[in-house]
Amino acid sequence: MIRHIVFMKFKADADEKRIAEVQEGLKGLPALIPEIEFYEFGRDIARSERSYDFGLISAFADMEALRKYMMHPDHQKVAGVLKEICEDIRAVDYEY
Repeated sequence: MIRHIVFMKFKADADEKRIAEVQEGLKGLPALIPEIEFYEFGRDIARSERSYDFGLISAFADMEALRKYMMHPDHQKVAGVLKEICEDIRAVDYEY
């Protein structure tokens, strides 16, 4: 299995409506992308100096399944909005 973890830092002027759009888009992805084995996400509540604003954890059977997810048009749509509203996006993918 592959674990895919993403951290996002929103731009200071990121619009709450766009953030809500991202959350709704992410919420729908498991029903649209069969390769997703596990999927959860949420906004940071600690708000410490080292915190990012938003995190996502997902799991896939293998790297091919992760690649299909990454290239899926519905994921690409949400990722496009994230690129607009985020100043930084970090990810780590590991096998477990």
